[in-house]
Amino acid sequence: MSLATQPKHEDEDPVKTMGDVEPTGPHPSPLEQLEGSGNYALAHRSKISAIFTVVFSGIALLSDGYNAGIVGNMNLLFAELYPKTVFSSTIKTRISNSFFIGEIVGQLFFGVLIDRIGRKAGVLLTTGALILGIIISAAAHGTTDIGLFWMLIVGRGLAGVGAGGEYPVCGTSSIEAADETAFVRKRRGFLVAMIGDFAIDFGFVVAGIIPLIVLSAYGYGIHSTGTYGFEGTWRICFTLGLIPPLAVFYFRIKMLNSTAYRKNAMKGTRLSLKVFALAFRRYWLRIIGTCACWFLYDFCSYPFGLLSSTIIGQVNPNNTIIQNIGWGTLINAFYLPGCVVGGLLMDRMGRKRTQAFGFALQGVIGMILGGALAKIQTSTGAFTVVYGIFLAAAEAGPGVATILIAGEVFPTAIRGHMLGFAAAWGKAGAAIGTQVFTPIQNAFTDEFKGQQAVFLIGSAVSIVGAIVTVICIPNMSRELENEDEAWRAYLEANGVDMSDVGEAIEASASSAIKNELNREE
Repeated sequence: MSLATQPKHEDEDPVKTMGDVEPTGPHPSPLEQLEGSGNYALAHRSKISAIFTVVFSGIALLSDGYNAGIVGNMNLLFAELYPKTVFSSTIKTRISNSFFIGEIVGQLFFGVLIDRIGRKAGVLLTTGALILGIIISAAAHGTTDIGLFWMLIVGRGLAGVGAGGEYPVCGTSSIEAADETAFVRKRRGFLVAMIGDFAIDFGFVVAGIIPLIVLSAYGYGIHSTGTYGFEGTWRICFTLGLIPPLAVFYFRIKMLNSTAYRKNAMKGTRLSLKVFALAFRRYWLRIIGTCACWFLYDFCSYPFGLLSSTIIGQVNPNNTIIQNIGWGTLINAFYLPGCVVGGLLMDRMGRKRTQAFGFALQGVIGMILGGALAKIQTSTGAFTVVYGIFLAAAEAGPGVATILIAGEVFPTAIRGHMLGFAAAWGKAGAAIGTQVFTPIQNAFTDEFKGQQAVFLIGSAVSIVGAIVTVICIPNMSRELENEDEAWRAYLEANGVDMSDVGEAIEASASSAIKNELNREE
């Protein structure tokens, strides 16, 4: 069974699909289809919901970046507050990894949930888990100092579940919302880059600025010594992570499931084992590509981001805590222009080429940085700039492309499953990278040789990422409906009943929206 071949975009090759069904196209945008059918009230409500979905997805993902990044700076305070017998390297790693492990659980669980019961339900539940986890973290206490840290680990893990759920929830919702109009569809790469990776990275930057402000409020300056205000600072910094999820909760109650989901959802038992067996047969190479690339990217990105303050402290050991946090925040700020450049490139070069280019560029810069470290280590400023460019290169490639690729190469009915699965592999890479990079550094008696080894290993991993991208990631049509139609035809050709897909508007509409739509009918 074969449908019409999709048209070629100026910056992308036609998609060569796996199986005997090819994507179709072009199509009017979902909102144009609603307006064409005369359903103006629903089109208007869908447009408003799409705008809210995109904006508040960015705010929610900023929370993930903040809550992931804040612990790196708080570890500097914990090291001063508690003896090494309490705040050991093992406890330090567990605090960092509890968030990542929680994210893996959240990505897998909510990825499944949002396909089976709807985007909106997943949004509300993941926000609730994040809020509860942050409260437990900020209020952590114990009869002993070790007990306090175990409570913190539990709270960070639960917060990670909520933050991890934001990846498939926000990723699928924003990608589908950005497909509602033809105008936005053409700029989806830049839009998703801004509300996705840029928001996460901005959260990392804010996670450096906030501790500096709070420490300053306690009177702790650049030349201060001692630990006055440190406990209050870490509790306040964790608590402030509540602001983004609380700010978006009300508006998320008002959102609708996307038009693409309402049209193509295979809720509940419709997503059977047979359907997933067929999905693996059709998409196995894409599954390997999206999972492997996200794993390799996070394997390097998160450890280098979290270790920025520590590395700066080793390059310039005379720095105070304030200076170390400040330099680390400056380094993390280099992520932001990388996201902007990557977003622009994706809409011009295509997603695949942008990701491969970013991987390769980071690999080359990392090799230069590792090889020339002895010459630039005497200048903290020079090291910061080169290190920042090293991080920005990855953001301009896989940083912005992984989430978009994982959302675009799969159909709407299983997008949450696949995006959540790929994102979980990414966080597994982050957890493993965070676990192994510090021991690699510590294995060398010379700190700078340890740093060189880390940079060279990270560069090699990036080069592998470029190769995997070229082999496993296809060039995709920008119309999500193309793959949805091809998927539906593929399932029908393999004996799956597709007569009862989608969901009614009432499944996600609030009572106020239902009443408004009824009045205008």
